[in-house]
Order: sequence, then structure tokens, then C-alpha cells
Amino acid sequence: MKTMELSKIVLEEYLSKFHGQPVELLALQPLGDKTISASSTSAPLEMPLKLSGYGQLLLAQYRLGNDRRRVVLRTATANEFGHENRADRAADLLLSYDTYNIMPHHVAALDVGVFRDAPQSAHTEMLSLGKGDEFFLLTSYEDGKPYAEDLQRLRDGAELQDRDLSRARQLALLLAQIHAVKYPNSGANKPSSLGVQNRKTLYRRRVRDTMGSGEGIMGLLDSYPPDDPLVTPAWLEEVEKRCVAWRWQLKRRSYRLCQVHGDYHPYNILFRDDEQAVLLDRSRGAWGEPADDVSCLAINYLFFSLQRCGKLAPPFAELWQTFWQSYLEQTSDRELLRVVVPFLVWRALVLGSPTWYDASDSVRLTLYHFIEQILGEESFDPGCINEYCMI
Repeated sequence: MKTMELSKIVLEEYLSKFHGQPVELLALQPLGDKTISASSTSAPLEMPLKLSGYGQLLLAQYRLGNDRRRVVLRTATANEFGHENRADRAADLLLSYDTYNIMPHHVAALDVGVFRDAPQSAHTEMLSLGKGDEFFLLTSYEDGKPYAEDLQRLRDGAELQDRDLSRARQLALLLAQIHAVKYPNSGANKPSSLGVQNRKTLYRRRVRDTMGSGEGIMGLLDSYPPDDPLVTPAWLEEVEKRCVAWRWQLKRRSYRLCQVHGDYHPYNILFRDDEQAVLLDRSRGAWGEPADDVSCLAINYLFFSLQRCGKLAPPFAELWQTFWQSYLEQTSDRELLRVVVPFLVWRALVLGSPTWYDASDSVRLTLYHFIEQILGEESFDPGCINEYCMI
């Protein structure tokens, strides 16, 4: 979050809108520091936010009618403790607003809002979000058919077409293009409005989230029913432990941080009539490990092939080979094979979960065996896929 200039008039306008009547700002005091006078209407009140910790607290004193009141204005600062992204910091403040007032003896949460650069003004503007409820996202619309329909057609017995191979190659090259954007070196230790500008911190966060977030490996393991007839809690626990060991192998490879999609699976890819791919639902942030995207799509060739014939075989074997070969030739990223294992495990846990997919017992058991086998590998070999899956 950048250093902002909060002028007297901006804070007065915000408080006046909040109360529905004029407010006169008297003083602004960083808690634990000396009072900053608010008597001037022209000079901005500089708000230098800390580069570590959890944010700045400012005590505002103002007059409302005949009453003199005090409120605390809290900001959130980018740091490496789960606040790397602007969305993290927004979530922290929104959670505070939603929970302060239901805790006995707690200070009251009066409002929650956002700072923004005011149009046609050199000053910051404060917008209230307190009267809102759930958030929404508005996007553009694109005509097209999900790539998953291609895989379903082949699963159900259709013959491989040239277009199928062309699309697999196109999706690999598109990923290579996306991943070619590496994380910038400039301002390596400076926070910004988008996130902590530190490659090591962001890469480590992304790996950590892959392991421990609700959408990551631990969240998927928790979604498995405790009485699942195919996997035991002991097996799930062992998978988790082995994945944590992989985290310690990955976290030192922050130089690999690049632009990623984050959920590059066949239902998030459309093909238009002109054969142009359109991507949907980018997830979990802008930067990450390229193996995440590669594994997300690649494992679907295995998954649909298992449904068709119990192993990776034509026509999916050709798509698998085309995708891997095209990506590796385009990027020359052979190191990806040394880091892709936990990401393949993560995606296999999704596909094998009875909560998420209605797969047969035989498909699920093959995916679990695949997980067991690759977790013991130092490097993944796409050419040995059936050996990994053989029960």
C-alpha cells in the first residue's frame, strides 16, 4: 500500500457523509506519536505507512454539532504474513468489520472503506463499504465452447482429430507465453498497492497456500469423508506429511516466480469459432510457480483417459505427449519436472475427491496410486505415466 496524502478536507467530507451532517476535523494523531494539527485546510496530512507489522492506527478528533468525538482510523500494510496481496488486506479489514461488534467488550467497528486517488484531484478519496453485503464481480462475455467438451467427446469414443492436437499444442504455447513474464526485479523490497514486491516472499506464499490453504492440498484432504471406503484418514495424513516435505524443497526456488493463471483446467478454457482460446476465472493471484498451471491441464488428459480405458492410452496419450513436449520445447524449463510433483498431487486429489467429481472407484484408486508413486520421485517423467499409475 503506497504512502497517501490524507487532507483535512477529505477526512472531513468522509466523516460528514458517514454522520449525515457537517463535521469539523480538529486533530489527527498517530497512536503512540505526537498529535498532528488539522487546523490548516490546505496542507495535506502525510500518512507514512509502516513497511512491516499490520498497519497504521490514526486517532481522529472532530466536532459533530456540539459534541466532540474521537475515532480510530486503521490502515492495512503489505507484509509477508498473509497480507502480500491487496485482497488479503481487504479481507483482514472486512473480517474485522464483520466480527468486532459481536464480541462482548470489544471496541465497535463503525465502518469499513477503501482509499483511492480522487479523479481530477491531487488528494486521496475515502469510499465507504460499510453498507454493503456480499461482493460481486462483473466481467465481459465471450462466445465459445469449454475445452472440456473436447475431452468428453474423446472419452466417449470419438476419434482423434488434427484439431485436437492443434489445440493441445496451442494451450501449451499459450502457457509458455504467460509464464514468460517473470516477476520484476525493480523495487524488490518495496510494498505497493498490489502486493509485497519481494520475489522470495511471493513465491513462498504461493507454495504455502498450495499446501495449506482451504483450496490447497490440506483443504482438499479435509474435504474427504472420514468414512471414505477407498482411502483412510491415515493415508490422507501421510500424503499431507509428504507434501509438507516437498514445500521445503520448493520454497528456495523463488527465482521461478512468474505470471500464472492459477486454475488452468478444461472448464476454464473456451475455444471460439476462430480457434482462439479464451481464459476464465484466473485464481489465487497474479504470480506463482509455472508447474501449477502445467499440472492443472496435463492431469486432465490422464483423468479422461482413465475414464475411457483405465490408463493413459490413445487418443489421450497423443494429447499428453503433445502438451508436455510443446511446453518444454518452448520454455526449455526442464527444472519444472523437479518441482511439479506436489502440484500434480494437488490436482489428483481434486479429481479423486468424491466431493468434487463423480469418478468410478477404479479411477479414484488409480489416482491415489499415482499420488503414492510420484511423491517418492525426485523428478517427474511424463513418459512414465502408466508406470506411476500401475496398481
